Amino acid sequence: MQAIILAAGMGRRLGPLTRNDTKCMVRMNGRPLIDRLLSQLSKAGIGKVTVVVGYKGERLVRHIRETFPGYDIDFINNPVYDRTNNIYSLSLAKERLMEDDTILLESDLVFEDSVLEKIIAESYPNVALVDKYENWMDGTVVKLGKDNTIVNFIPKKAFDFAEVDKYYKTVNIYKFSRDFSTNKYVPFLEAYCRSLGNNEYYEQVLKVIALLDSPNLRALPLNGEKWYEIDDSQDLDIAEAIFADDHNRLSKYYGRYGGYWRFPQMLDFCYLVNPYFPTEKMKAEMRTYFDALLCEYPSGMRVNSMLASRYFGIDADYVCVGNGAAELIRAVMEDCSGITGICIPTFEEYPNRKTPDKIVCFKPQNRDYSYTADDLMAYFEGKGIETLLIINPDNPSGNFIPKDGLLRLCDWAEEKNIRLIVDESFVDFSDGSAENTLLSDCILEAHPALSVIKSISKSYGVPGLRLGIIASSDKDMIARLKKEVPIWNINSFAEFYMQIFNKYEGDYRHACEMFVQERNRFRSRLADIPFLRVIPSQANYFLCEVMKGVGGGGMTSRTLTEKLLNRYNILIKDCSTKKGFDGNDYVRIAIRDRKDNDRLADALESIGVEIQTGQI
Repeated sequence: MQAIILAAGMGRRLGPLTRNDTKCMVRMNGRPLIDRLLSQLSKAGIGKVTVVVGYKGERLVRHIRETFPGYDIDFINNPVYDRTNNIYSLSLAKERLMEDDTILLESDLVFEDSVLEKIIAESYPNVALVDKYENWMDGTVVKLGKDNTIVNFIPKKAFDFAEVDKYYKTVNIYKFSRDFSTNKYVPFLEAYCRSLGNNEYYEQVLKVIALLDSPNLRALPLNGEKWYEIDDSQDLDIAEAIFADDHNRLSKYYGRYGGYWRFPQMLDFCYLVNPYFPTEKMKAEMRTYFDALLCEYPSGMRVNSMLASRYFGIDADYVCVGNGAAELIRAVMEDCSGITGICIPTFEEYPNRKTPDKIVCFKPQNRDYSYTADDLMAYFEGKGIETLLIINPDNPSGNFIPKDGLLRLCDWAEEKNIRLIVDESFVDFSDGSAENTLLSDCILEAHPALSVIKSISKSYGVPGLRLGIIASSDKDMIARLKKEVPIWNINSFAEFYMQIFNKYEGDYRHACEMFVQERNRFRSRLADIPFLRVIPSQANYFLCEVMKGVGGGGMTSRTLTEKLLNRYNILIKDCSTKKGFDGNDYVRIAIRDRKDNDRLADALESIGVEIQTGQI
């Protein structure tokens, strides 16, 4: 069996990366794509390879000959690569197609070894490797019939999003028998080129063949094997995360700070959401108005303040809406002068906005990182702070100060002339949450030095909308913040969400009740993991200590996090490097729905078995 690689294209979408080299010479994690591909073909036992070159062909040929001197590799040049598409490149190699059974590949593909092994091992002689369509895929898709026959090839221009559940994406790896190439593919290829020219794609020929009564071509679906097609720099960035080595993959994912919808097979227990809200009905209402929301400008701050006022039942003059809480955190921390008191470990977006000499840290002296209002008042007494920041429940510990403690803290702060900022982004997940919020006019008016920040993303399950608020009866401060943010700081989707939320408020409360039930159940499952110590939480996550020795062997928080990602495609948060943990082994695990939570618990149990049997 031989292989033919199409590598003539210019790769314009990769910009400066292909200015002096062809696309397959682009380096992924330090290695050229072509080196990876040829090494995999050699490892799979493919003895002869033909590479069709074009753009920067001489450089590519020289590199391959120098890097793979003992490999039987031949080259065919496409001199009109800039005026033709890959159907012409393949037509130049048609004689080779008819010499032997062939694996046909494109040079911009990255895949794990099992992908190539799968198509080579397939007993059916003529197959197109396909994968169930996902949102990151682009290009030709197919529909499958009985026995994985290909009913139709659908080019990009005919793609119908209403049909995505029926689509499979071609991976651009094919296996053709010598007989199929000689008697079907090459004759149709020649006829197609004569009739329609050379500025087409070779899959168009397969589309014609698929319409025959006996096409002799089947699809071979992947089953979770990893692959990616690199057309631009973002593709390259994503592929570098997917195909990073086991030690570096975690940092590649952490460095993205979200956007994990681009990795649909990965289960994200790192970022924090509400798994039971919004409801399908609410999402359906938003979809109904998608066109208008996409094409129309949002309102300005005055209107959005009124919407937030109705949303939380507070005076519109007391509230400023942000593009996520992060925008407001930046603004409010810059508005704070003097020294700020914080608790550590914490959500570091706050302290990162201050220089170290302007921060006084309180660190609980216990393994649960728990504290009370009295602990804070005792510690910060006489420390000279002008602002005190409380996250309640705290992140990542899940520590919770009841409302009566917070109100006593408000009184103490006013007596000491200290500005108090309370971030209650997770309070709706606490037991009896409806009674725990400080977002009420009477509380804000009674404590003018109090500011309350709330991330709508985290509690309400809409992090993609980027919504948050800050509330205070200090109207001058609120007015300053409103001037600090752009007039259109939130988009129309976020505005519409606030507009319709009140219709679904009952559903939201029910979602929070469901969440508390699932948190209790999930905690019981995690408590059975011998190498984890689960810390009580009133938020939508658990801080867990990774126990060494007692059931944990030599497991650290880093090795556990890497193992879950590399082996199970599950991402959790390693907290060992976070300020306040002093390198101790803690992880934060988000709480999702029952199905996802059980998948993580099952993975942890499997790791526990490996520890007990000495496999780790």
